[in-house]
Parts: sequence; C-alpha cells; structure tokens
Amino acid sequence: MGAKKTILVAPLCWGLGHATRCIPIIDALLAHGFNVIIGSDGDALLLLRKEFPQLPYVSLPAYNIRYPKKGVYFKWKLLWKLPALQKTMRSEKKIIQKMVAQGTIDGIISDNRLGVRNKKIPSVFITHQLNVLTGHTSFFSSKLHRRIIRKFDACWVPDVENIINLSGKLGHIKHADFPVTYIGPLSRMKKQLLPKQYDILVLLSGPEPQRSMLELQLTELFSKAANSVLLVQGNVQSQQEIRQLNNLKIVNYMLSEELEQAINASDLVVSRSGYTTIMDLAVLEKKAFFIPTPGQYEQNYLAKRLDDHGLVPMCKQKEFSIDKLESVRDYKGLHDFKSQRDNEALFSFFKGKGEL
Repeated sequence: MGAKKTILVAPLCWGLGHATRCIPIIDALLAHGFNVIIGSDGDALLLLRKEFPQLPYVSLPAYNIRYPKKGVYFKWKLLWKLPALQKTMRSEKKIIQKMVAQGTIDGIISDNRLGVRNKKIPSVFITHQLNVLTGHTSFFSSKLHRRIIRKFDACWVPDVENIINLSGKLGHIKHADFPVTYIGPLSRMKKQLLPKQYDILVLLSGPEPQRSMLELQLTELFSKAANSVLLVQGNVQSQQEIRQLNNLKIVNYMLSEELEQAINASDLVVSRSGYTTIMDLAVLEKKAFFIPTPGQYEQNYLAKRLDDHGLVPMCKQKEFSIDKLESVRDYKGLHDFKSQRDNEALFSFFKGKGEL
C-alpha cells in the first residue's frame, strides 16, 4: 500500500449550492482512504469548515459575483466583470501551482472554479452546465465554458444520462469533445420518514442582493400566514441564531444533518430553482414550489422545464403569493432520479495520469 493520496476539493462560492453538493464527494473520498483539503472562500468555505472541522483548508480568491437588483442586467454585469474573473483565475492557478510544487496535493476536484487545475496532477471539473444559458449569447457562453472544461482531465456531470433527467439541455450535449462521466445526482441528504413539524420550509440561498430581497418578501408574507413555516436564510455565521415571528420560525443557517431532518419533516419546500436544491429535493422526493432568481437564465430554464413536465410549479419572484402554493397538489413532485454511483471506479482516476 502506498501513501494516502491527498485531493483538493474546491467549490465555487456562488450561494451555497456548489459547496453543499461537494459534501457527499468529500465523505466518499474519506471513506475510500483519501486525505482531503477543502478550498474555497466566503460562506462556502465557512460551511465546509463547519461540516468538516477536522480537515485542513486553503482560502482561495473570491469571484465576488453579485446579482444586480434588476435581473435583466445580470448578463451584462458578468461581461463587465470578465477582466476581474480572469484575474481571479490567475490567482487560483498560482496557489495551485505552489501546492503542487510543494507536494501538498495529488489530485483536484474543482466544482466550477475555473482556475483550480494543474497539468501535473489529475484535475476534475464538476459541472451540470455543458451548456451555459445566457439568452441570445448562449452559443458563445457555452463555447467559452467548454473551452475551459477541456483544460481539465475529466468532467463529472451530477445527473443521470437517461432521457428523463434533472438538468435537461444544460447537462446533455450531443457530441462532447472531452471525456464526460455522468455520476448521478449529488446530495448530502437522505430520505427519512419523520413526523410532520412544518407545513412549509422556505430555503433561501444564492448571491446577494437577490437572496435578501426574496427573504424580505417571503418573511412579510409568511409571518402573517396561518401555516407553520420554517425559513432558513442561508446565511452562514459563527453562531446559529433563531427567532420567531408568529407562526414563522427563522434560522440563519443549518448544517446538513439538521437541515435534512427539517426538510424531511416538512410538507412542502419553497426555494430557488438552483440545481443543487433540485438534486436534494429529488433525493428526498419532496413536493416543492420554485421561485427562480430574476435574470438567471439557468434557474428560469430548470424551473420552467420541471413545471412543463408537471413535476414542480413555479412563478416569477414579483408574482409570488401564498395562494399560488395551492397548485402544488396538481404536480407529481420529484421522484425516480436515484442512481448508484461507483465511487471506487470514479476515484481510480486519482491513481495518477501514468497509472490509469
């Protein structure tokens, strides 16, 4: 037996979704005898440090992506930030270069961190976006993204390859000119049969200021409702804080085990239509209602696709009212997206480029 290999797991800090879907990957790596170093920034790093306090970590430069208050300007804001993003990628590469030179890491799993790779060690890119939707510029944004993916040794897509899948055209293209492996939905959650504790669970996440704008809107609505409601703000802080507004319980954040119990003990989940949230709810087979982030083409596409398939209803943020939740009973909910992932075969990739 050789020395344990050390894998850097580095999710993008864009809300909490990229970080939370890396939790089952980290658990599986540890179970298969790897050492793990966590790499990220902001809330994503803080969350993973709380989930895995025993693991070493490295702070990576922040992408600092914020949504404009008017979602229609999001694409143009991203284009304006492109030089800053390229600078961040260069900073990431320098940090990784140093870690590789020092022999600190033997492999990389980057969840959408574009500069976290190195030619000298096996580098994996996790994404559900082989196509990146940006409206009229989708062809160009997808081509640019795939050009970056090609620089990695492997691409893992957290979805099933079947016709019935979660990501639709985002995660499925006809002719990829790089190796793609479908690894099944990634979720830190497990389904449990628990007594009902809440009628509705509101799950917030995503970049500011849209996260806070939706929180204010939903807090006002649900604090006047007769239903028993739990609102999880998605604000990772040093201490958990809980407050009560009539029948509405508000908590700043929950770690995996507590959140898993809360979702299992709720009748219905109201949330953004982020892909990680969709994977979690599919694994838990929960009824849901989606409010996509204004201006984010991906979330709008995913929500509309699930609505069109009769699985989960959705509406625009400005149109949401509690009455709209009555439509949930007419939808099937998320089921039948489970897959058995062969982690041993997947992680054999890290034997080294010369050993594969």
